[in-house]
Amino acid sequence: MDTVTWRLFADLAEVAGGREHAVSVESDGTVEDALAVLLDGREDLRGRVLDGDDLADDVNLMRNGSPAALSDGVDDGDELAMFPPVTGGTDGSNA
Repeated sequence: MDTVTWRLFADLAEVAGGREHAVSVESDGTVEDALAVLLDGREDLRGRVLDGDDLADDVNLMRNGSPAALSDGVDDGDELAMFPPVTGGTDGSNA
């Protein structure tokens, strides 16, 4: 078994009851497997991050700081992150 850590941000952390969650997956597991473990028993979070069987369009997914897909493999010690879209503003500079 491998252990991966989910880091959740904004409303996802609120719905999940915390920002950080360690989950165990099989050694040949995927991001989707790790997500299934995270969502087990968290129906509110499931409803927030999934659209049917797919990741909702307004949820970003990262693995070790890079964009990830549900089909990507995971390794022991990986950090997975989910967050809603980040909106920006202007900083007042004229770039």
